[in-house]
Amino acid sequence: MPARKCRAVEALRPPGVTVRETSPPDAERASRLLLPRVSRTFALGIKMLPPKLEAPVRTGYLLCRIADTVEDDLGLSPERKAELLDELLAAFEDARAADEFGLCIAELSAKDHYLELVGATGQVFLTYRMLDAPARAILRRWITEMVGGMRGFVLRHRYGIRIASIEEFRRYCYFVAGTVGHLLTDLWHEHSAPVGNATYARLVEDCEAFGEALQAVNILKDVAWDAEQENAIYVPADLLAAAGSGHDAILSEERRAANRAALAPLMQLAQADIERALRYIEAIPAAAMRIRLFCVLPVLFAVATMRELEQSDAMLIPGGGVKISRAEVRALVVAGSTSTLTNRTLRWLVERVRKRPFTFAGS
Repeated sequence: MPARKCRAVEALRPPGVTVRETSPPDAERASRLLLPRVSRTFALGIKMLPPKLEAPVRTGYLLCRIADTVEDDLGLSPERKAELLDELLAAFEDARAADEFGLCIAELSAKDHYLELVGATGQVFLTYRMLDAPARAILRRWITEMVGGMRGFVLRHRYGIRIASIEEFRRYCYFVAGTVGHLLTDLWHEHSAPVGNATYARLVEDCEAFGEALQAVNILKDVAWDAEQENAIYVPADLLAAAGSGHDAILSEERRAANRAALAPLMQLAQADIERALRYIEAIPAAAMRIRLFCVLPVLFAVATMRELEQSDAMLIPGGGVKISRAEVRALVVAGSTSTLTNRTLRWLVERVRKRPFTFAGS
């Protein structure tokens, strides 16, 4: 195994300890260290959750990112990706399979922090096995659904994902993000007394849209990155064709206006899902305020990003992309923690963010 990848596996393991000898406290520490390395934004929000929910949400997120790293890897054949995704699911049953899964980083071309994550798969599954039985069942159910969908997409799109239609776009978003909405909602119901049966039924109506809204915004802002770095184009071919373009011209300067027009239906879809995501948050009772705050932050970031997307073509320029400023992220973290305690103040903040960047004076 190349030295860089060996170091990635060993970075989170105490000296002299093998994977199978890793203790639960060591595994817990490793997963906490990994989280901000693979997603600083998610690491911000998870601090909002009560302890009984923080561990399963953190573990579930890391398992999803392991699957995502395999799905996105440019060096693996579709068949090998499918094999590895099957092996990942087998690790729910087999601790040895979980411990050995990290060896696959010798085959991956991902960045160091993702190699660290995949290399620590055994430790992440050890944190999974430390969870209570209902939480384990919830994670297994929805991650199995997600990974099965990913497996189908990588086998159908042998030379890189090329979404054909808006229906296929929605199906992809369901597998990689709508499932996460279900996973979280089931955890709220299981581990938060204020989320009773009636509230749960209301949340289930919009939980897929909660996850899919965030995924759609990410796809829209990262069109150039996905095409150039991951050989994936999620803008549907039928929308591009209707606008006079195609996947082969997604970053063409000559077709930029046509490509921009092709994004309009996806932007409308993202805005509709954001509205449903807001309804999802509004249905979370005040007594479950820490869950509400966890859900608010990514939706606020999505609202701000959509504001920028509507005024920019940067996502269609080679090397380009759209993102909100760090100053706005910091301001939204503060405002999201103080101005979303009621549905009325939540809506006020959302409308304010839609109009112009939300920052504090002097930032």
